[in-house]
Amino acid sequence: MKKLTRDEMARRVAQDIPEGAYVNLGIGVPTLVANHLSADREIFLHSENGLLGMGPAPAPGEEDDELINAGKQHVTLLTGGAFFHHADSFAMMRGGHLDICVLGAFQVSAKGDLANWHTGAPDAIPAVGGAMDLAIGAKQVYVMMEHLTKSGESKVVAECTYPLTGIGCVGRIYTDLAVIDVTPDGLVVREIFTDLSFDELVKLTGVPMRYDPIAATA
Repeated sequence: MKKLTRDEMARRVAQDIPEGAYVNLGIGVPTLVANHLSADREIFLHSENGLLGMGPAPAPGEEDDELINAGKQHVTLLTGGAFFHHADSFAMMRGGHLDICVLGAFQVSAKGDLANWHTGAPDAIPAVGGAMDLAIGAKQVYVMMEHLTKSGESKVVAECTYPLTGIGCVGRIYTDLAVIDVTPDGLVVREIFTDLSFDELVKLTGVPMRYDPIAATA
């Protein structure tokens, strides 16, 4: 079964971020989205450690150890970028000033519930960070994750079994197999990336979905 790579997933997410948007990219895989935003579009990337106007990863050898994102990865700063206090950064997140946040997840439910900070395992280290603030503060929440766990279980579930980060907060799910919208009428598959049929995708996911593909644009 063919799957998108993480960079291919990031490129697909980047396509849906509109001109002029203020966006937070969550720790982990979502940070790759910064590397796939077209330079001819003005998009403002926010990092919860106090940075607005974040650019893509620097070229090898050009890293600045004092310029990192919330995941401690080296980043660049675009012209007009700004630094500010951590408290101000969280005020932006909680105050509804971000148009989109892109988060990773352990599970997303059919109702848009998000679980991304703890698996509940006794030996797991909880790591909520700013995810709860983003989940309730951003105008739109996108999730970017692999469709299946390493053991082959779907991360898109009827009900989350892990501790929740937010309730009913996720609007769109990007996986390595498909793009899925969370709607009041249930999950809607907008795009399938692989050689799977829709029926095969539903069987693999184990959650009822309907298929309403995004219209192709020139």
